[in-house]
Amino acid sequence: MADSVTLKGNPVALNGSVAAVGQQAPDFTLTANDLSSVSLSDSNGKIRLISTVPSIDTGVCSIETKRFNQELDNVSDNVVAYTVSVDTPFAQKRWCGAEGVEKMQLLSDYKGQKFSHDYGLYIESPLGASARCVFIIDGSGKIVYRQLVPEITQEPDYQEVLSKLQELAG
Repeated sequence: MADSVTLKGNPVALNGSVAAVGQQAPDFTLTANDLSSVSLSDSNGKIRLISTVPSIDTGVCSIETKRFNQELDNVSDNVVAYTVSVDTPFAQKRWCGAEGVEKMQLLSDYKGQKFSHDYGLYIESPLGASARCVFIIDGSGKIVYRQLVPEITQEPDYQEVLSKLQELAG
């Protein structure tokens, strides 16, 4: 049975089981807003914060990404942070420039949504996008924290995420 979340109170099915704590994170290659390729393995040895959002151009996704960007001032330099969405790299670059976001690296899953599918987060209908979820992946590539936000229109529990990040990163 696939995991599910709600969108404005209505259940929406995800494409599979969401990647779980304790498992190796599926590697990925996504497109950064400078059109370079970024893979999970590029940051081996570092703690990775990965925030998946449906679209950076929506209010909650924008708030979430700006909040994590701001909070990165308070965490170790051993943390790499990504926001993943299906938005094009051009839309992500425009948004980052307009919002002054520089610490959260936005990565695009617009080429076939392979990341969203591999992590079990893809919502075929009605979004064609990823569910809202936050992962923390340790330096060896193991998922050590996951917060699948049950209602897509709501923000994650930032304090829980940041507490776990501080615990791991020191």
